[in-house]
Amino acid sequence: MPVEVNKEVCIGCGACVGVCPVGAIQLGEDGLAESDPEVCIDCGACMDTCPMGAISEKE
Repeated sequence: MPVEVNKEVCIGCGACVGVCPVGAIQLGEDGLAESDPEVCIDCGACMDTCPMGAISEKE
């Protein structure tokens, strides 16, 4: 299941961008992380890396 970013919690540090093996997470125009569900392989690397816990599995 793809991930979603809680933009109220995200601080835009980019840690998730660097660990995503398929480039599914990028920093958007607002400077906060956003996920592309079409590319996400649900590996969990971004969730494990996020220091704010702003990334979770979509329900």
